[in-house]
Amino acid sequence: MDLSKSGRLLFELRKAKGMTQKQVADRLGVLPKTVSKWETGKGFPDICVISDLADILGINERVLLGGDLIKNEYDAGNVKKTRFFVCPHCGSIVHGMGNFQITCCTMPVEPLMAKNADDEHGVNISEIENDFYIEFNHEMTKEHFISFVSYVGVDRVITVKLYPQQAPTVRFPVMYGGKFYFYCNKHGLFEYKKNKLPRYHSR
Repeated sequence: MDLSKSGRLLFELRKAKGMTQKQVADRLGVLPKTVSKWETGKGFPDICVISDLADILGINERVLLGGDLIKNEYDAGNVKKTRFFVCPHCGSIVHGMGNFQITCCTMPVEPLMAKNADDEHGVNISEIENDFYIEFNHEMTKEHFISFVSYVGVDRVITVKLYPQQAPTVRFPVMYGGKFYFYCNKHGLFEYKKNKLPRYHSR
């Protein structure tokens, strides 16, 4: 482990949070000189405080242990790079652009890999009053349901949350060049390829 690299990361993250070494130390129950020792590469946090320190600094434990932040120099802000995350414990939904990491319920959450829509997860899309009207051939029981639907356009992402016992239908404004994603709580994330969308007409 490169202690000097880890120390620089701890220093930068603490400064970004606007915290002093004493504030970090007080929350961890250690002395400020201990935090200073970590940041100058003369030591590293004990395993018993790694989780709490990562929470304080707002990063993943693996990033803290590795000493490197993942940089989004090329992907940041690119809507086409939108990725979806669903916490397997609490069901929280997050989406964002770029190559980043998510932690929820103290555990890292991996990005979902989208599959092509299949017969079991059929989609019917039509245009109604300048909207895409989407119907899913899918049950909506408490055990098996569509959790959310997202429309990723050229410059925006619109997400609609669905719940069990609700009708499996959503509406989105017609936008050029988009793609639909939807998440089944049992089978994961699906995408509906844009070449299957109804043809867009300027009005």
